Amino acid sequence: MGQQRVMRRFAKWHIWLGWLVGVPILMWTVTGLVMVIKPIEEVRGNHLRKEVAERALPSDTQIAVTLPAESTRPVRSVTTQIERGETVTRITYMDGQSERFRADGRPMSPLSEVEARMIVAENIEGGDRVENTARFEADDVPFDFRRPIPVWQVALEDGTHVYVGTETGNIEAVRTKWWRTFDFVWGLHIMDLQTREDTSHPILILFAGLGVLGSLLGCVLMFRRRKSRKTAPGRAQPS
Repeated sequence: MGQQRVMRRFAKWHIWLGWLVGVPILMWTVTGLVMVIKPIEEVRGNHLRKEVAERALPSDTQIAVTLPAESTRPVRSVTTQIERGETVTRITYMDGQSERFRADGRPMSPLSEVEARMIVAENIEGGDRVENTARFEADDVPFDFRRPIPVWQVALEDGTHVYVGTETGNIEAVRTKWWRTFDFVWGLHIMDLQTREDTSHPILILFAGLGVLGSLLGCVLMFRRRKSRKTAPGRAQPS
């Protein structure tokens, strides 16, 4: 009798936990399904990036880039490559900012709107079908970019947003319509629609723990019921 009372109590807890965590469990299942419908490479827009052949630097290339004597900014990396037919040296600093220089050492001005459009047209499938462009400073970037660097947003007719760094001259991100859908359901999945980055916060941990507890109680009750049916009085025994 004591064991039956415990099982009845477990069943009661299981029902209440089911009401409490049923909606989050359904939400996790649905959002998980949405996130696996398409490969992550397609979500990131990698399928839209063209394979552009890299060009070797001319054998007589001379680089004359020197930082000002008063500069105290620590440098992370220095790279030189051919960009749209011109030799460009890019200095990236430890704070993530960068500067571009021509082969003769002259600094290059921030990327213009025309240059941003050209980069997108050359490197993105359908990049020549532009709906509009907008420039954003590092402290005011759109929510679907969320990186503190100044960029041009080149919005294509199919709803894709291509972000080109005004200082780097690189395509920093490709945000398709499906990426934005994925980003929203990811926020639901981790219960963080504000930043969509916090995967370890008290609300998520609480509901996940309650979901695990409810599942364990359900497993216990399942085996108990199977045992009860097997030993129930009045059942015909096989001959």
